Amino acid sequence: MKEDITIPKVEGVYIAIVNEYNDIYKTQDWNAYIINDKDVDLDIVLIVTSGYSEDKTTSVFRKKLDKLPAKSYAKIELMQEPLFALNNQFKVSFFEGNSMFDKTYVFRKNTINLKALRDIPLMDVKGVLMK
Repeated sequence: MKEDITIPKVEGVYIAIVNEYNDIYKTQDWNAYIINDKDVDLDIVLIVTSGYSEDKTTSVFRKKLDKLPAKSYAKIELMQEPLFALNNQFKVSFFEGNSMFDKTYVFRKNTINLKALRDIPLMDVKGVLMK
């Protein structure tokens, strides 16, 4: 019975932590984004984020997007730098057609930093990407 259940592999959906200038507050901020690099829309996107280490855990943050269009991205949350000393986990679930997809992205502690920046697909910015 378990062998009858197929869990499709998530491809083309990424989480990026981007360091960008905030025009309103005149600060350099870190923001988390979800990126849909697929040619199809994603429906009912649920994102649950948290940070953890051996002795600390953050509160859980939840975000829902009714639709994430093909070849687009959406901001998830602002991230404060003290969180980078923790493992940051993003659990993402969504529907593509009639199939439900689920993937957990984990940014290990101290991997989000200015030295780790690289080009981010679709966004024309630099950040830390988790595929």
